[in-house]
Formats: sequence, structure tokens, C-alpha cells
Amino acid sequence: MWVIKLGGSLLGSPELKSWLEIVNRHGDGKVVIVPGGGVFADAVRKAQQLSGVGDKVAHHMAVQAMDQYGVLMAGLNRGLATAASELEIAERGWQHRGIVWLPSKMVCADEDIPASWDVTSDSLAAWLAHTIGAKHLILVKSVPPSPTCNTFQSLMSEGVVDGCFAEFAAQRAFNTWVLGKGDHILFEDGISVDRLAQTCMPIDQTNTPEVLDEPARYPAHL
Repeated sequence: MWVIKLGGSLLGSPELKSWLEIVNRHGDGKVVIVPGGGVFADAVRKAQQLSGVGDKVAHHMAVQAMDQYGVLMAGLNRGLATAASELEIAERGWQHRGIVWLPSKMVCADEDIPASWDVTSDSLAAWLAHTIGAKHLILVKSVPPSPTCNTFQSLMSEGVVDGCFAEFAAQRAFNTWVLGKGDHILFEDGISVDRLAQTCMPIDQTNTPEVLDEPARYPAHL
């Protein structure tokens, strides 16, 4: 399985549609897209500021904002199918569909997840990759990180991912890759680790904070 996180910053770009078509054409039930929050999460932030509503309510609204971006993605490419639970992800896999994850059902059902803005959808994508046993996690950024930004610690230090990302990704049984939005061209003929490895290297998990066997889990809103 592959997990590909497509951030809200790709909204309105031609590259977003290209990524969606790649997953539609080559996903074969083995690729799950994690949507960011983008303008939908920004609206929740603004609504919280104007209303003064508490973090718990804002938390529910923010993960639902990710759902909205996911529904939008599926609307941009009707070959994709949404999934809101592990069972639905499995069912879409059996159907050989490209999958867009709608996270709110799984996230909001867990009362142990703090209602916080501190962790972005990058960390939630890593959480999902671990949950479903994915082998590869791809984070697609509008601007790819510099070549020297190749460890979890450097990614966090430079603000490429949130400061809790290593808690979700380090010492897990999947490789992490950070690509630019134009790198969909690597997969024009199929989603393959061989094609990926020709031009990229997985992020080095060394020099990351110690990770507990059962790390704290947080919601991702961006």
C-alpha cells in the first residue's frame, strides 16, 4: 500500500489534477490519498476567531474540512472513490479503485486524540500509513525541500513538516518520501518504487527524537 498526502496548497494548480489522474489510472486499490485542509481549514480558523468557539468544536470542524477537500478531489476525478474507515479502504482496494481518505470519522471517534491545531495532515498521513500497513508514504509539497533537507529532524526544523511528524513516522515500517508537486511525472507509467528511487531517496530516520512504542496521536488540520 501507498499513502500520498496532497496538501491544500495544490488547490487550483494543474498538478493537483495530474496527481489525481495518476492515482485513478495506476492506484489499483493500493494507493490512498490523504487530503490537506487548505482553504477549508482556513475558514475554520477564521470562524473560531470570530465566534470564540472552543478547540473541541474547532477540532471536529477542522477534520471535517479535510473531508471537504477530499470530496472535492473525488469530484475533480470521478474515477476515484472516497473511504471513511479502514473497512471502506479495504473495500475500495478490493474494487481496485484509487482511494481518497475522508478522515473525520476515524479521527473524531477517538476521544483520546487531543483537540489541537499543533499537528498537520502530514503527521496524520503517517498515522494512517502505519494503521493500514502501507510501505511508502509520499508527502507532496508545492515546493520540494532542499537536497540537504533529508532527515526528519531537518524537515521539522525547516518547517517542511510539523514538529511532531517524527513521532508518527520514525521507526515505522514504511519509507517516507517528500516530493514537489511536479513530480507526478515520475509515475506516468505506473506508481513504482523503482521509478521513485531513480531520482529520490527516502528520508533518513536517524537523528530523530526517541519514539515511544505507543506515541500520542493528534489530529491534523492542514
